[in-house]
This record gives sequence, structure tokens and C-alpha cells, in this order.
Amino acid sequence: MTQFKIRNGWLWKLSHRSSLFRTLALGAACTFCILLYTSVFGWRGPFQFSDTPFFSSPYHRRGICTPEQYAHGRWVYNPPPPSLENVMTEEKDALDFAGFAGCASSREFYWHLGADNKEMWSRFPNATAWSWEPEEPCQVRPLEPQSLLRDLVEQGGWLLIGDSITEGHFFSLSCLLYPHVLATPNYTANPHFDRAWPQHLYLNPSSPLVRKLRFPRNFDLETTPLVTFRRVDVLMSGDELTTLHRTLKGDPTARLFGDEQYWTLSPEEYMNIFARPGSHYGTLVINTGGHWTTTLFSAFRNESKPGNGIDDVLEFFGHAMRMWAGDVQRRLDDARRRDTRAPCRQVVVRAYLPGHEDCHNFRAPWEEVQHFVWNWYNWGNIWQFNEIFQNILNSTAYPDIHYLAIDHPARLRPDAHVASDCLHIMTGAGVMEGWTHYIWHYITNEIMPRIR
Repeated sequence: MTQFKIRNGWLWKLSHRSSLFRTLALGAACTFCILLYTSVFGWRGPFQFSDTPFFSSPYHRRGICTPEQYAHGRWVYNPPPPSLENVMTEEKDALDFAGFAGCASSREFYWHLGADNKEMWSRFPNATAWSWEPEEPCQVRPLEPQSLLRDLVEQGGWLLIGDSITEGHFFSLSCLLYPHVLATPNYTANPHFDRAWPQHLYLNPSSPLVRKLRFPRNFDLETTPLVTFRRVDVLMSGDELTTLHRTLKGDPTARLFGDEQYWTLSPEEYMNIFARPGSHYGTLVINTGGHWTTTLFSAFRNESKPGNGIDDVLEFFGHAMRMWAGDVQRRLDDARRRDTRAPCRQVVVRAYLPGHEDCHNFRAPWEEVQHFVWNWYNWGNIWQFNEIFQNILNSTAYPDIHYLAIDHPARLRPDAHVASDCLHIMTGAGVMEGWTHYIWHYITNEIMPRIR
């Protein structure tokens, strides 16, 4: 295996001849693949690496697009050029339509791309031909994957904490940054995955972009992830939530959870990953809402109440998120005091997204959000969970935790779901790529100028 060292922030190969030869061969092969892909397909989709000078976009001035401003706009149709076929004939065509060279993650590959059901192929290429255009005066930093990659290396990586919707966001990032990142674990070699496994994106040592990066101290290509996903459905551990419930109820034996399976961690565990000394992470991306139901939290289920008792779940959610915010802010403060030279770490909370009823009957975005008819799961109450969380984080007590109310663009995309259900989002449709785009813009243009 080719070995590398980082000296004075730049990448150096260990100096023996066979290692040098292998590295040059890998670099040449990677470059050839990129050039071949470009020459064959010609078209650069919205998520491909561009031909512009590397890292060309400077930081913009602060305050140019708040989350609320970004959320107002419209979906614009960008038809693929005539050089691309307009009929899907095999699964991998989904990559071409989305403008991806590939995806680093191997987990449920074509399911994430919405291409695993042949009966749904008629959705392509239109499903991946839309881009979000915010209204004036919102000016968002252009999405340049190479600049995003640079910031993940030089400014700090992202730790994604959430449920399966956030796992889809991780997969989308693995496509957006491909072939310049590698993903672990390898689900092809070991398909018997556990949802609790951490998933990582690492910088690909064979990428031609590596030589142009300035590496932070102690950055290791093999052990320093740029992006990590952990499955955490309800943000706090089961024991922590049960203790809170018993305290509020005044009953030391009260049961909170039903029999539904869920995955979660304590903030203590993932904040130690995020903010421990020497950690490379700079941004913690949080998302929760879909698992806060009367089925999982069966203590509140009462079929004689509206929504089977969902209002009681909402009330408990407020208590839990206030406790969560205080715990997370305190840990950020403690980490800053311990290591004054560490980068200023920030937490962003992305508004949760409900699904769309009968989503597969739609082939284009809506112009306005439509009301639910059957109110599946807790979808009709997601706006209330979002509102509660946002109101808590509006307090000045949590200066390093930022709420991003950017769910509206996705609410207009019933056509953007995977083939198997109407909750999970298809990679390449522009929805999750839009989350990446705005989060990246926000932390580099709306936050960073304030703390420099």
C-alpha cells in the first residue's frame, strides 16, 4: 500500500522507488478515469467537478442569505443536453442523469439513487433535472465540490447525526465528492450491516486534488475522516429519555418506550467524537423528528386523543430538546476552554422533513405545499416538532447551535423519493444536494466571518 506523510501541512510520499511508482500509477489511473468520463459524456451536471481553477470561489460577505431567505424560491427545470439519452435502460444511467461520476458509498447503492425498481425508471431523467433557485436578494455561494472538499480538509469535517434520512444525506455527499473520497465500511464485502455502524468518507490519496491541499496538523489520510455519519434517531440515549420522563411524571418506574426498534446514542458519546482534543470535525449536523411517534414513545399513546396522543409527545419533545441543547452547548464551552487553539466548532440543526402521500403519482415539483389527506405516521405534526426545536434554539443561551429552517424546498418535491417509499429522498434529485449546498454556504459565509 502506498504510504504518505504530511510535512508542514503538505502531502509527501515516503521516498522509496516502488512506493513512488505505485503512487504515480494510481494517480495517473485516477486522472485518466476522470478525463475519460468527461470525454465520453461531455456534459457536466450540476454536481460534477468543474474545469475552473481549483478552489476559485472566495468567501463572500456575511449576511447574504439567511435560512429563511434560502427557503423561499422555486424549482427550475434544467433539461439534460441532447447528447444524453432521455430513456433509462439500466440502473447506472441514474448516475449519468444526475451528473455524478459515481458514488463512494456502497450501501444500498441503487436504492439510494432511486433506480432499483425498473417500473419506476420512467421518472428519469426528469427527476434529476431540477435545481433550487432562491428568491432575490439571496445570494448563495456556488456549489463547487472541489471547494467543499478543500473546506472539509482545511476548515474541518462534518459529523452527521440523525436517522435514515441523514444516512441518505451521507450517501449523497459520497456521490458529490466522488472520486476524490473513499467510503467505509464496504457493504459489498459485508452486506450484513448494522445500522449502528459508523460510516466515513476519507480523502482518496490517489486524487489529483491532494497535492493542492493544505493539511492541518495531525491530519492523517488513513484515519482522519472528512465526513462521518452515526445513526441517532432521537438525539439522546434511551436511558436519558426514560429518566427525563420519570422525573417529569414523578414515577420512578414509568415506562417510556414501546417495542419498536430504534438506534440512538447519548450526546456524551457523539460530542466526545466531535469535540475531543485533536478531533478534525468542525461542524456537527443534527436532524431529528421522524421517530418521535406514539408508537415508539408508547407511554403517550392514547387512542381517545387526537393523533393518538401526539400532543403529549410534542410536549415531551420540547423538554428533551431543551435538555439536549443545554448539554451540547455546555460541552462545546468546555471543549473550547480545554483547547483554546482548536477551531471554533459549530452545530447546525436542519429542519426535519415529512414524506409525501402518494408520492409516486407525481412527476414534477409542486408550486405550493399540499395538505395531508391521511396524515401517515407523524408527518402532519413535523412542522410542530420543527417549530418547537427552532423556538428553543432562538435563545441566546445556545450561541453555537444554529437552526436551519430549510425544509420548504423539499416539501415541494413529491417526485424526489426513492422507489420503495414516500419518505426517503433520492440521491441526485437536488434535495439533499441542496442541503449540502446551503449548510456549506451557511458555515463558511454566515458563521465564519463572525468568528474570524
